[in-house]
Amino acid sequence: MYHVLVQSLPQSVAAYIHKHALLKPGDRVGAAVSGGADSVALLRLLLELRKELGIVLSVVHFNHKLRGADSDADEHFVAELAQRYKLDLHCEGSDVATYAAEKRFSLETAARELRYEFFRRLLQQDRLNRIATAHTLDDQAETVLLRMIRGSGTRGLAGIYPQLSIDSSRLSALSSPAPAIVRPLLSVKRKDLEAYLATINQSWREDASNRDLRHARNRVRHGILPRLERNLNPAVRETLAETAEIARAEEEYWEGEVAKLLPGPAKRAIKLATLQNLPLALQRRVIRSVTESLGVRAEFHHVEEILALASGTGRSAILPKGWVVSRNKNELRFEPPTKAVPLDYEYALSVPGAVDVPEAGSRFETVLVSAKGASGYNREQLLNQTFLREELRVRNWRPGDRFQPPHTKAAKKIKELLQQRHLTGLERARWPVVVSGAEVIWVRGFAAPARLRPQEGMEPALVIREIALNSGTDRL
Repeated sequence: MYHVLVQSLPQSVAAYIHKHALLKPGDRVGAAVSGGADSVALLRLLLELRKELGIVLSVVHFNHKLRGADSDADEHFVAELAQRYKLDLHCEGSDVATYAAEKRFSLETAARELRYEFFRRLLQQDRLNRIATAHTLDDQAETVLLRMIRGSGTRGLAGIYPQLSIDSSRLSALSSPAPAIVRPLLSVKRKDLEAYLATINQSWREDASNRDLRHARNRVRHGILPRLERNLNPAVRETLAETAEIARAEEEYWEGEVAKLLPGPAKRAIKLATLQNLPLALQRRVIRSVTESLGVRAEFHHVEEILALASGTGRSAILPKGWVVSRNKNELRFEPPTKAVPLDYEYALSVPGAVDVPEAGSRFETVLVSAKGASGYNREQLLNQTFLREELRVRNWRPGDRFQPPHTKAAKKIKELLQQRHLTGLERARWPVVVSGAEVIWVRGFAAPARLRPQEGMEPALVIREIALNSGTDRL
């Protein structure tokens, strides 16, 4: 299905392009060329096929400026390629490292965002109507495996789409005559592209960062997939790519079914009777469709919280971007951020000292006690005062916060710890933690991390007490 030995590589690529209607005669196609083997092979293949396809070809290059002189040498290499074959060159660069630091993105995420923004501008300015990227069957397999490991539904397992249409604000997985990013090499293995380049005596640039095992994709590429091939399935890459194709077809079918249930423009309410009469799979998809129409990306746990509301459990659910879902008589209502109650709070907490936190409904106190004779206190709540700064801060937990309860091997996301306790809505969003610097040292309802407890001979110990406001009694 993916590697047809009886066909030459160019004709195999041409067959894939025709199968998915990626290019048509007259298209102005920019080949995105980084200088690496995959993208150089893409350019050479499209050069070989351009008369057959009837396309106008040019070269697109984005300099990420991550490798200093090597990045500039990549740009020079690509420019020479464009000049050799008398192709127009669309080139731009940006400081990805600085952008990643400003946005608190990973380098990979920042690079992709800036690169695709460049692609989007070229398409929206009507300089091109197609940009071809060199994603391969290997990239598809890596993407599916990573999403499977991190947790994903069928949409995530659909992996990399052969075509992404571009509108004025976002990339969407659609097939339409609109300007688009296309992936003509999704049926081709990376090793076959390198063999093709060797056959035509075409050099390419090597990027050392592709061997850096600090990146999850590189660990999958150089370690996990080869082991799966050796020990479980020699065709694991093809199998994962086939999984993506099956999942894409499933998604396309279900999108049509959901559209029948939610005709017309997006609404901010779902009738409970409509939802409860549907199979669970459709309930989840309807909810996800509504949230996406509001510009909200709901994760699995968000959808489950909304379903719990529909069944009468809980009062509200908090979605990304501050949207709040509540049950109102016979429907679920989605309230925009402007009407939502502010979620985040943060207060200074001196040692020793106290502070009232209305959002948590509690007063927080820090008390210094003798570690040896801390009668009246749960010893699992004692903290080693030498680990802590003079001023702590009480706030609600935030995405990315981690905490290591006793008897666990590693820190866990607080989001996951609260999910395990079936906390939902505002209660979960406002769940209090205490931080020292950037480290979470205390979470309501959890014992102190073992490494932060007092060691023998160290005095005094610190206790963080939470007292319910207007009651005078300890919450825990």
